Amino acid sequence: MGLVTAAVGTAGTTMTRAERQARTRQRVLGLIFMAAAVIMAVGFALPVASDATSGFNLNLGTTVIQLPPVTLPSKATGFVLAGAVAFAAAMQLTRGFGPRWALVLGLVAIAFVFGFLVWVAAGQSMNLTGVLQSTIQRSVPIVFGALAGVLCERVGVVNIAIEGMLLSGAFTAAVVGSVTDNPWIGMVAAVAAGGLMAAILAVLAIRYRVDQIIAGFFINIFASGLTAFLAVRWLSPHQEALNRPEVLGPVPIPLLSEIPILGPILFRHNIFVYALFVLIIVIHLGLFYTRWGLRVRAVGEHPKAADTVGINVYWVRYRNVILGGMVAGLGGAFFTIGSTGGFERDMSGGRGYIGLAAMIFGGWNPIGSFLAGLVFGFADAVQSRLSILSIGIPSEFLLMVPYVVTIVVVAGLVGRTRAPAADGKPYIKE
Repeated sequence: MGLVTAAVGTAGTTMTRAERQARTRQRVLGLIFMAAAVIMAVGFALPVASDATSGFNLNLGTTVIQLPPVTLPSKATGFVLAGAVAFAAAMQLTRGFGPRWALVLGLVAIAFVFGFLVWVAAGQSMNLTGVLQSTIQRSVPIVFGALAGVLCERVGVVNIAIEGMLLSGAFTAAVVGSVTDNPWIGMVAAVAAGGLMAAILAVLAIRYRVDQIIAGFFINIFASGLTAFLAVRWLSPHQEALNRPEVLGPVPIPLLSEIPILGPILFRHNIFVYALFVLIIVIHLGLFYTRWGLRVRAVGEHPKAADTVGINVYWVRYRNVILGGMVAGLGGAFFTIGSTGGFERDMSGGRGYIGLAAMIFGGWNPIGSFLAGLVFGFADAVQSRLSILSIGIPSEFLLMVPYVVTIVVVAGLVGRTRAPAADGKPYIKE
């Protein structure tokens, strides 16, 4: 009887602690909303002149249908958006939004960003469609990295080495594409290079059970040092022969590319963007609607149980890690044969780590990772546009924007997301 009473008391204490933690998270999120409302009102709306207007151009290039520009009163729009966020903050602090907190957080983020754009465009005009198209382009390597992370971590292998895989893919695509004078061969070589790096990670993490974080950092340091050394000693003296690959230009999709707003944003890109869209759909359907995906998720959640029913845990992990590396290698090729047309030292610029953040933000889900990647891509696109406009913010601060957004997002997700249960845990067959 005493043991039963103690167990009930312990359960009650646990439940009370869980409720207390939920209440604390509710208040913290409400305070974040309130801070956002204050920044929007004091920082974005108040300093703007009363008669200032913000113009947004919705056309990009030539389309069959041309939309008129949208002009908004800057101060009034800023205060309206700040008031809406303040209302959300009050509701969050008093009642909370329950399981819809993520939706409300997204709406608050959109309101904050739009208020910021209204402030930036006060007294001038901004091409909003161009910013959104740039968002897609700048999110491409991030989402490729996030998909690589999803494939690896769904089977229980933490992939910190995405940055090294991106770099390896970029370097290989540049060299092979230049030597063969064929960007398609360069793309295939980049996929192979990413798979090779992933194979090294798989052997270290699965066969020798090296700490997966340490193994990933080792690969990142190795790839960064090797590509930097070869770029200085090998590529620099032979730029024309080894570092001038053909860049794959945009391929507008007939009819779809003529749709106002959506056409330029989604259907006027090169093959990398379209390949990314296909991969997102294929990986999502594969993970959640096929036998292969069921086995993958079983290995990531409970490898011992999967082994018991006849699933080869080691093989599933090896296969998925190498597939993830191949996806990351393709993302690395985007830097050289899909964008800049040449390799530069450490040109991935931390996109692999941002891809990991997008994977976590997206809940280890391909579609969620894509949407999260758009957040980081938008931050990158905005800082690029702001560097062109005269807004009085030092360029050093603008360059920090994507990384600050990464830190804020990851910090805000602590305690709210759950990785696969066996993530990062080596499996030892009994």
